[in-house]
Amino acid sequence: MTKKDVFKIMQMATDWQDYELLDTGNGEKLERWGDVILRRPDPQIIWPLKTENADWKQADGHYHRSGSGGGQWTYKRALPERWNIAYGPLKFHIKPTSFKHTGLFPEQAVNWSWMMDKIREADRPIRVLNLFAYTGGATVAAASAGADVCHVDAAKGMVQWAKENAELSGLGSAPIRYITDDVFKFVQREERRGRQYEAIIMDPPSYGRGPNGEMWKLEENLFPFLESCMSILSDKPLFVLVNSYTTGLSPTVLSNLLHMSFRRKFGGKLDCGEIGLPITSSGMTLPCGIYGRWESES
Repeated sequence: MTKKDVFKIMQMATDWQDYELLDTGNGEKLERWGDVILRRPDPQIIWPLKTENADWKQADGHYHRSGSGGGQWTYKRALPERWNIAYGPLKFHIKPTSFKHTGLFPEQAVNWSWMMDKIREADRPIRVLNLFAYTGGATVAAASAGADVCHVDAAKGMVQWAKENAELSGLGSAPIRYITDDVFKFVQREERRGRQYEAIIMDPPSYGRGPNGEMWKLEENLFPFLESCMSILSDKPLFVLVNSYTTGLSPTVLSNLLHMSFRRKFGGKLDCGEIGLPITSSGMTLPCGIYGRWESES
């Protein structure tokens, strides 16, 4: 680490109006998504619940995890198939899925705000590659700041959801390219085509399988993948952002990986740390993973 590098204990997503983490305890969290209250499990919440009050008992939707894996939702009232929430000018469709998720990770708002500032401050054309792009939170943020965006995810349904989020945010005609593909093969093809980007965003899973059964394990494959991505970063790069929810992976480890890849080749500086959400009832913080940001000096 040098004087240029920054290690933050926690970056907090505190600017939400349409989302709120109301309470936590006993392995669950109680959240407000617009005017809908949802109760979901979270493995980080190993502390007890002080009181299961009426808000917990009357949650509109409750995801019950099965002892044999998976789970299901039960509802106190009929909910729309999906509804919308906003983060500033960004708008998103929310929909409870069979895997307990809602289609959005609200803690990522700290990264959206950061990348939007970086893109606007660059005052030049910026091409952004968003890998493992899910429903496009980062895609919508980057496009709203004026970037050309390439959105890549292996799941066709998630790519369609991202396109709908962009349209909802008034970005239906923005320069966004939507790609349903294996991200590793896509990066290799982009290198062969000579296509480059000023910024790369990625949110890789802990484990996964490619279309031909290829096994991805973050601890083994992340560094080689970062090296591959260096080949498609332009000669005037802006930033690289890596998110991780992998249990046990520390910000320092992510900093070391970025130092040995992008930092070694391009110089620049690093900013790594945790991201989290404030808990309204207790004033505590729920940790929601780690981030690593590499950015150029100019």
